[in-house]
Amino acid sequence: GEDGGQPVPAAPSRAQVFATVVDTFLEKLVAAGSYQRFASCYRCFYKLQPEMTRGIYDQFVSQLQASIKEEIQEVKDEGNLEVLFNSLDKIAEEAQSREEPAWRPSGIPEEDVRSAVVPYLLKHRSYLRKVLKEKEEENGKVAESVLAGRERIAELQQLIQARKRAWQ
Repeated sequence: GEDGGQPVPAAPSRAQVFATVVDTFLEKLVAAGSYQRFASCYRCFYKLQPEMTRGIYDQFVSQLQASIKEEIQEVKDEGNLEVLFNSLDKIAEEAQSREEPAWRPSGIPEEDVRSAVVPYLLKHRSYLRKVLKEKEEENGKVAESVLAGRERIAELQQLIQARKRAWQ
């Protein structure tokens, strides 16, 4: 395009955006709590000690900023925000490089459920068919051994009858 051969700058990471938002918030906070407002709140003291009033104000603002930054850093550490921001950035990058669009609900719950459930049900059906086949084979073997056992019992009964007759 008409970019003069310059590479397109990468979008800032979520962590960088977050840091910028925090810095902007702190700047606006300091602007809202301007020295003029501070001095007007402590007018009598300001008239007596203007330099000291300025020093107290500067100290107050820097301590406020430091404690807010500290609190935000604690939140970032406790919530593991850096790692979460990075993984969100990776997910977004991967989504951009994908050819087909990500799945979205169609608005027809029955179809959405079907698309998710049918593969599972098909897998389950093939598993059940496999188990059924195994059970049928097992039952076949058991039936054979039962028949063999019955034949053996019949043979023994005939043998007993033959010996009985021979004995009599």
